[in-house]
Amino acid sequence: MPYDSTLDKQLFTKSWDTEDTKLSVSVYSYNNGVKKLQISRETMDAEGQPRFAKLGRMTKEECEGILPFLQEALKHF
Repeated sequence: MPYDSTLDKQLFTKSWDTEDTKLSVSVYSYNNGVKKLQISRETMDAEGQPRFAKLGRMTKEECEGILPFLQEALKHF
């Protein structure tokens, strides 16, 4: 079965921003299936436009910034 974006439901999302990075915590469910957590990172390119980047490792500040969002996201499971 190929991916169908109309079946992908975003149940929760919140973002934590700094001057050059945006971390988003989201909960998704595909085709009313298992709810899953997604953490994504966006960085600013040379023109100041956001672009997706590999999440990779997080600093303590980043972890502390999204921790309340993770706790809130868990309520959507």
